[in-house]
Amino acid sequence: MRISRDKINICMARKKMTVQALANAYGVSRTRINVLLNQREVSTVSAGRMASALGVDVTEILETN
Repeated sequence: MRISRDKINICMARKKMTVQALANAYGVSRTRINVLLNQREVSTVSAGRMASALGVDVTEILETN
């Protein structure tokens, strides 16, 4: 699955969430969350965990063509 960094940033801004806060909610280090965000191509489990950490539905963070 391809996640959209822009959409994730928008979700983070709505919640006033830092990358560190997202990493804490996701359950990984800040370094690892940056790898995931820059990778963009993630597993369905990772996309689901990212959406849960942000408190949104997974469709809100997926990249659209």
